[in-house]
Amino acid sequence: MDIAASLFQASWQRTWQALGLTPPADLLPRLLEAWAEPQRHYHTQQHLAECLGQLDCVWEQAQRPGEVAVALWFHDAVYDVKASDNEVRSADWAAQALQDSGAPEACCRRVHELIMATCHTATPTQADARLLVDIDLAILGADPVRFAEYDRQVAAEYVWVPRLVYGFKRKQVLRGFLDQAFIYATPHFRQLLEAQARSNLQRIT
Repeated sequence: MDIAASLFQASWQRTWQALGLTPPADLLPRLLEAWAEPQRHYHTQQHLAECLGQLDCVWEQAQRPGEVAVALWFHDAVYDVKASDNEVRSADWAAQALQDSGAPEACCRRVHELIMATCHTATPTQADARLLVDIDLAILGADPVRFAEYDRQVAAEYVWVPRLVYGFKRKQVLRGFLDQAFIYATPHFRQLLEAQARSNLQRIT
C-alpha cells in the first residue's frame, strides 16, 4: 500500500468511527474513482489528501470532527468543470451516503450545509464550517512552489476558456480573497497561513 492509499484508508476509518457509522463497502472506491477523473487537475486526490492532512492538525478543534471529515471527503466528489452545481450535487451525494449508513437526519443536514459552505460565497457563521472552509483554502497559503503548481492545475481545468477571459476572471476571484479583512476565519489558519497566502495572491494578481 502506497503512502496516499494508506492515508486515505486511515482517514476513512477514523471518519466513520467518529460518526459511529458503517459506510457501504463500495463507497470508498467509488469516491476515490470520482476524485481521479481525467478532467481534474487540481480537484484531485492530491487536493483531497492535502485537506485530510490539514484536518489531522486541527481534529480536536472541530465540534463534530467526523462530520467535518466526511464533508471533506465529499466536498469536490462531483466535479464537472463546466457545471455550476458541483457543490450541491456533492452535498446531495454525501447526505444520501450518510442516510444509507443510518445517520440521523440532523447529521445529514449539517454535512450538506458544510459542503455548501465551500461555494465560498460568504464567510460561514458556524464554527465547523469556518474550519472546513479554511482547510479547503489552505492551498492559498502553500509554499511558493506548491502554490505555483496549484495555479497551473486550476488553469488546466479551465483550458476550454479563452485565455484573456480566464485571466480576467481568475484575477477577479483571487482579488476577492485579498480584499477581505482576513482570508482565514479561524485563529489556527490565520496565524499559520494568512501572511503567505497574501504574498502568494499579490504576486499573481
